[in-house]
Amino acid sequence: MQIAKHAGYTPNLAARMLSVGRANARIGVCIPREPHTFYGQIRDGILEEERRYGPLGVEVLYCPVDRLGVREAQRLKEVMAKDVQGLILTPGDPTHLKPLIDEAEQKNIRVICVASDAPSSARSSVVCVEPAVSGRLAAELMSWLVPSGSEVAVVTGMLHTEDHLKKTEGFSDAFPGYCPGSKVVEVVEGFLDSDVTFQKCLALLKKFPSLAGIYVNVGHSIPVCYALNARQLAGKVRLIGTDLFREMVPFLEKGTISACIYQRPYVQGQWALRLLVDHVFGGRPIPSSHYLSPNIVMRSNLYHFREMRQPRDAELSPVTTRLAWPGHALASR
Repeated sequence: MQIAKHAGYTPNLAARMLSVGRANARIGVCIPREPHTFYGQIRDGILEEERRYGPLGVEVLYCPVDRLGVREAQRLKEVMAKDVQGLILTPGDPTHLKPLIDEAEQKNIRVICVASDAPSSARSSVVCVEPAVSGRLAAELMSWLVPSGSEVAVVTGMLHTEDHLKKTEGFSDAFPGYCPGSKVVEVVEGFLDSDVTFQKCLALLKKFPSLAGIYVNVGHSIPVCYALNARQLAGKVRLIGTDLFREMVPFLEKGTISACIYQRPYVQGQWALRLLVDHVFGGRPIPSSHYLSPNIVMRSNLYHFREMRQPRDAELSPVTTRLAWPGHALASR
């Protein structure tokens, strides 16, 4: 054992299962279905890992919620009733989900949060791009794009969601230090709704006519771009977005979006399932967190990311293609 430890030996899970017979483990996955452009990548990463571990008898029960925070407690109860050994979930309202997560862990159902966290719960781990780091990275990048003494704003989803809150705090705390004399003048909650985000951004741009930059820390940059177009401010107000999907490409190429913070959703999905399988079959301890480093997407490296290399139809869904939401006609004029 000392020699094995010194040599860094780790057991081969497939070989171990062949020696003891076929094993079975059921992993419940309760993540949002939409926006598909982000959560579809997490799902694909999970399912790719499921295929890799197929010989071990790993079964993934994909039980999505429609959107972040919508009926997630009900779905979580349904999944927990299906004899699962592990859970992967994205907590939209962590306070509301805490009792269920704690109950699952008490029943030896290991819970891994992905893309956002429920830090006050007994969850086993979180897999995500560390949100505060994403916010600080966006703040430093914004400081290169706007002059000292600038006014900027943050557009987020829901501040009761841990990921959205920590990105907002990370940016708001760091930006004045990176850009002397500058300040964050407003934080806009768009609730992941295109209409709401568009209308609130129109009001934001009217309220602060000297606004120099906007950081969108969720995957809802498109309605912000349309608001900038409607106010004839595209390219003048510097915009840093989050995530990456094909509909963003024209805005990146035209300079409406200066850069995006890429959260590596496919890899998040892979790691979430990998940690559970290694624990269930290999007995490996689950780390309390597994943070990924964010990437910066700009025009020069845009086509090097997975989302741009996939066939277009692979990432489209009814919600994705419904970018012509009711405000779209107004936005495009």
